[in-house]
This record gives sequence, structure tokens and C-alpha cells, in this order.
Amino acid sequence: MPTYTAPGVYVEEVTSSQKVLTAAPTAVAAFVGFTERFPTDDPRDPEGLAPRLVTSWMQFESLYGGFIAGAMLPLSVYAYFQNGGQLAYIVRVPHTAPAGAPSAIAVPAADRALGAPLNVESIEPDAPLTISVHPEEPESEDAPVTFRLDVHEGDLTVESYPGLTLDGPDEASTKINGTSTRVKVEVKVSADADLATQLELLRPGHYELLKAQPTPVPVTGRHFAGSESERRGLGGLSLAEDVTMVLLPDLVTAATREDGSIDLGLWKAVQTSLITHCEQYTNRMAILDAPPGMTAQQIKEWRSDVAMYDSPFAAMYYPWVKIENPVGVGADTEILVPPSGHIAGLWARTDATRGVWKAPANDTLRGVLDLERTISQNEQSLLNPIGINCIRPFGVRGIRVWGARTLTSDTDWTYINVRRLFNMAEKTIQDGTQFAVFEPNDVALWEGVKRTLDAFLRGLWTQGALVGASPDQAYYVKCDEETNPPESVDAGRLIVEVGLAPVKPAEFVIFRIAQHKQSAA
Repeated sequence: MPTYTAPGVYVEEVTSSQKVLTAAPTAVAAFVGFTERFPTDDPRDPEGLAPRLVTSWMQFESLYGGFIAGAMLPLSVYAYFQNGGQLAYIVRVPHTAPAGAPSAIAVPAADRALGAPLNVESIEPDAPLTISVHPEEPESEDAPVTFRLDVHEGDLTVESYPGLTLDGPDEASTKINGTSTRVKVEVKVSADADLATQLELLRPGHYELLKAQPTPVPVTGRHFAGSESERRGLGGLSLAEDVTMVLLPDLVTAATREDGSIDLGLWKAVQTSLITHCEQYTNRMAILDAPPGMTAQQIKEWRSDVAMYDSPFAAMYYPWVKIENPVGVGADTEILVPPSGHIAGLWARTDATRGVWKAPANDTLRGVLDLERTISQNEQSLLNPIGINCIRPFGVRGIRVWGARTLTSDTDWTYINVRRLFNMAEKTIQDGTQFAVFEPNDVALWEGVKRTLDAFLRGLWTQGALVGASPDQAYYVKCDEETNPPESVDAGRLIVEVGLAPVKPAEFVIFRIAQHKQSAA
């Protein structure tokens, strides 16, 4: 308390006992899988394994490269942003090893007829080098045409060789090989080539030495699970506390055997690990892909396995979707991909346009050309009760997600939107009531917490997230002497009870139509 000793007017700021809660983010995806390359700008993470936030496909390309054969993650990330996603964490799983061969580049001639007369290789394997070629002004009309070759590491020029030619005593290989500690060159010029007629020998420019194709390495379930201490795989997502959706699009890449069949044991083990991860963090949901190549009956039998998943923190989608193949040629202009990336984008789009309490279903998937197989109404009647959300074509209405269930047998959490609404509310309350910690545990604090939560929950009700004709029917907040008896207060606890009545989707719309007959007067 301030001390007043001199007459005057004093102004004091009084801390309000009511705070304003801001809804926690609900549409932040995390993709775990394979990429073309990885960012190297963080000295604490030289292998680019830690989660990295990207906010657009362009940013992803600049950090992790584009589409490559044998990796589903870039396709899924592209689909996520295409369908309305805005925030995504990328977790790279190493699936290749350096080839251990020299990096190389063939430098083209200024005259196309000469082809690529200079081949440059690094002395060290997989060296990240760049060379630049610059033409030089001849000293006289009779002087030979020459060029300068510079070797760069990053932004530094580490070696420079002026006065080079492709023929004669100043031939590039003669002056560089044995002198350079970083590159060696080979001149490949036809014996009948007349270099004296050339104004420039090589096409000027910068050329990055291309690393040899990396060697694939086996990927197991442990690689996807990763390590929290090493910031790898799913364990690395402990750093990204705002993640709410987790996907493993490259599970199919790791689980595909040499004969093209799917290792369902690995499939189940990795997805089980993902579900466990989401259950531990409670504000995350796993978006699971059903195995490819299965009929509706096969998927039902696989899902009905006695040791299969049962969790409200996971949702599964079937079948796979067909999209334009960005790296395909000829007959491979279309490709089947797991639907999870499209689904995550749809979840984000629904959250932005309607709210997390709206079931992410009966909406189209952007960028989808066709489905792996068409699911009929009767086939879906086998899959929907066991939590398999189907993707189905509806003619001119497009290809739509036609299911919104979790993989749980607990009827309280049957629907995805109910689970995600509670995830958001719990995270919001947890983060927004930190002000109450170490405050005097008395009636004033209880009333302040109640007012804070009431304002937040009333806002959810007015937006349509909670069911009820009045706030009293939609929710309640109880924080008084009953929830906080003296023994609880003495133990340093403040206990608040919160009840919500979430809206649930109209999954089955039933019209009872009868023939109405007028009776005789």
C-alpha cells in the first residue's frame, strides 16, 4: 500500500480481477516426413531436424525444396495450403545418406556446338561448392581467348584462376589440377574444334556443383517417433506447443516393401505412436491415412482388428485421392496421395470460416481430380460406425468429405468438432488464467475467475459453439466455497468446475413424410 504524507490528489491503478481470454489457435498443422533438402541456417540444428514453421508453400520451397519422387510430404504440404491452411511446422525425417561421391558440374560453352567442354569436380565428397566463369579481355588481337574461374564456399571466394584456356599450355586442367585443394577439372574439347574463332569459350555465370544422388536408408517407426531430447521426429514437436494437428504423409513411403506391398505392422506401429503423442499433449489430434489399395471390406476388417486404435484424439480418412503429378511425365501425369494434407487444410478452412465447433465435413477438397475408389452409401454404412471417415464423389457437387468421427468408442467424443472444441477451450482457459497463480485464494479471486470464464464462454455461445436457448443452458462455471473448502485452500488449490454443452453435427437428417388425406366434412 502506498503511504500518504503530504496533502494532494493521488491517482492509483487498480488491477482488474477480470481478464479477457483469447481463443487458442486451432489450425496449426505439423507434417513429419521426407523432404528434398533442409535448412542449414541454424548452427544449433545443422541437419535441419528441429520443427520449422512455414506460412506458405513458397516459404516451404525455399527451405525444404519442392516436389520429388519418393516423398509425399511436399505434396501434402502443398495440398494443405491449397485447401486453406496457413500455419504448418515441418519436421524432417532423414531418409537418405550422402552418396560420398564428388560434387560435379559440366560447364557449357558459349558456342552451343561445343557442348559442355569443361567438367568440374570437387575433391572432397559432397562438397557444397559454387564456381563462377568470367571471360577476360585479350591482351592483343593475336592473344588466345581466356577466362577466369573462381571457386566459392558460401559467400566467400576461396580460389581464383585467371588466364585459363581450353587448349595449349594454359589449358584449365594443367593450371588447376594439382594446385587447387577444392576442385579438379577435365577439359573435353573435340580435336577438330577451332577455338581461335571463339570470342568467348565458356558461358559466363555461376554454377553450383551438384551433389551425387543420395543413397536411400531404411526408415523405421523409431525414426518417426524420434526423440524429445534430440529434437527429432514426433518428439521434436515438444518445441511447438501451438500445434493442433499432426500428420505422417510419408508413412506409406517407409511402409512400402520392394514388391510394392504395404507393411501393415509398421503402419499400425507408427500410427499408434502418433496417437499416443497426441493423447499426451491433449490439444492435438492425429489425422490418419487409411492404408492404400484396400476395398471397403478390407478396410473394415483391418480397422476391426482386436488390437486396433481407440482414441478420441485421432481421425482416419479413406480412400486416397488422385491429384495432378507435379513431377510426372507421360502416363504418370496423375498420382494417388494420402488425403491427410487435404483434410488438414479443410479443417483449417472450416475453423476460419465457420469455427472449430463446425464439423469439418460436407465440404469439397481443392485440387482433387478423382478418388482411388468410389465408395457407395452401403459401403460407408460399414465404415462410418467404426470411425472411418469416407471421401466420396457427388457429381456436380464435387468430391466431398462425408464423415466427421473420431476413432473412439466413447460416445461423448464421437465427433471431431466436439473434441477439437474442448481442446481449444481447455487450452484457452489454461493459458488465460495464469494470472490467478499465487493470488490470494479468497472470494475476490473466485469471483474474478468466474467472470473471466463467463465472458469467454458466453462469447462461444453467441457464436453458436454451445447449444441452449440461454447461457445457463449452454454452460456453467462454479467456483465457490463448495468447490474450494478450507482444506483445499490450505493445500494451495483453487478448483473451478466448468461445464459445456457443445453443438453436435446433424449427421443423419431424417424427414418423416406421410400422405395427408382430407376427411369428409
